[in-house]
Amino acid sequence: MAGKPVRPVNAIDQTRRMLSLVTYLRERPGARVEDVARAFGITEDELVSDLDVLPMCGTSFRGGDLLDIDTDGERIWWHNPAALAAEAAEPLRLAADEATALLVAARAVSTLPGLRESDRQALLRATAKVEAAAGEAAGASSRLSVTFESEGGVFADVDRAIAERRRLWIRYYSPARDEVTEREIDPIRLVSVGHTYVEAWCRRSEARRTFRLDRVAEIKILDEPSAPPEIELRDLSEALVQPAAEDPEVVVEVGPGGRWVAEYYPHDSADELADGGLRITLRTPDPASLRRLALRLGRDGRIVSPLELADSARQAAREALAAYDGIEAADAVETAEAPHVVHAVPDGPDGRRE
Repeated sequence: MAGKPVRPVNAIDQTRRMLSLVTYLRERPGARVEDVARAFGITEDELVSDLDVLPMCGTSFRGGDLLDIDTDGERIWWHNPAALAAEAAEPLRLAADEATALLVAARAVSTLPGLRESDRQALLRATAKVEAAAGEAAGASSRLSVTFESEGGVFADVDRAIAERRRLWIRYYSPARDEVTEREIDPIRLVSVGHTYVEAWCRRSEARRTFRLDRVAEIKILDEPSAPPEIELRDLSEALVQPAAEDPEVVVEVGPGGRWVAEYYPHDSADELADGGLRITLRTPDPASLRRLALRLGRDGRIVSPLELADSARQAAREALAAYDGIEAADAVETAEAPHVVHAVPDGPDGRRE
């Protein structure tokens, strides 16, 4: 069983594959290793690596509930497939902490100003059912509350604009460029992926863009009708940002400490380097936004191309270091000009000035 993976492997891909692998193996007792690897488009080494992890999975950590799967190198055997059978599984119950988190979140969402009344009532009915099912575990949730501040009004305006098919004017802060811009957008839908976003057609860039609601500094609903072009809605289950084929290509090299970049950034390829790092090729509609990534990586990575972006990242790093040097120099001057202030402060317990 030789050969390296034919494509970059990340935790998300492996998790999806292993979930499918469980169903596949349960239906094919004694399946041949080479046949399974071929069916999933992976090497035999990758498959064996998955099989080493599966026995640590199951419905619980009690005896008999973990998957009992092994291989002799040629065939794969599952000795307790009934462990996941519907008739063997116990009814799922919420733990106290799970019930508390679910109820607190449900009550918080029900207070959003932009929520349609029909949706609010449906949510409240569902919350009541969860409370009844949770019993005493629901008690702690009544003593906790969460409120939404910055996004509430923006959410309401965006939701109304979508319902009434009207255009929006926004002042939007872009952290990648550290600037606030004014835009007119035709909202398409609201999306929640960690934060809440509006996917829209931006009249300024004449392209589809995604805007994070808590970065909207000001918003107005316009009288103009919203008329985004006919575009296919993207499947955002993979990632919120999905580069297009025509977007500029950027190459980044990272050391072992920067391999996480391949986990979090959609990319075309990630080739292994001799030092244990990766050479990652990706696409982005805004290459300048990757300057922040370069600064975050520090010694663990660098932008290779395009050259103008690499030069820009180096210049940003020099300016950041110069700012720190300036602070240290100012502190030194202040100390030299006011020595009596320093001597008037007693030493701390560790011998340093406080």
